[in-house]
Amino acid sequence: QVQLVESGGGLVQPGGSLRLSCAASRGIFNTYAIRWYRQAPGKEREFVAQITTRGLTTYADFVKGRFTISRDNGKNSVDLQMNNIGPEDTAIYYCRVGLMDIWGLGTQVTVSS
Repeated sequence: QVQLVESGGGLVQPGGSLRLSCAASRGIFNTYAIRWYRQAPGKEREFVAQITTRGLTTYADFVKGRFTISRDNGKNSVDLQMNNIGPEDTAIYYCRVGLMDIWGLGTQVTVSS
């Protein structure tokens, strides 16, 4: 039973933008906060941003002012708008249901010129 599906990753140049999307089943989307994480090669998975069902947002310090998380109620999805991307943002990006052990399979973001 697939509950979270990420999309939108790809290759982007430094300073560019990318929009990731996490499609969730309706029950998940309407009930739980959704979090984005990322894992760079050789590093631990780290928290990026969260949005609650009421639209309250939280960000990791390293993305404040560059990334924006939002909910698309029509699509049951949580999007992550990434601006001014740098090489340090290269990672696999995952979405997660709150603090539960329910994750998507991830989408690769590669930042390179």
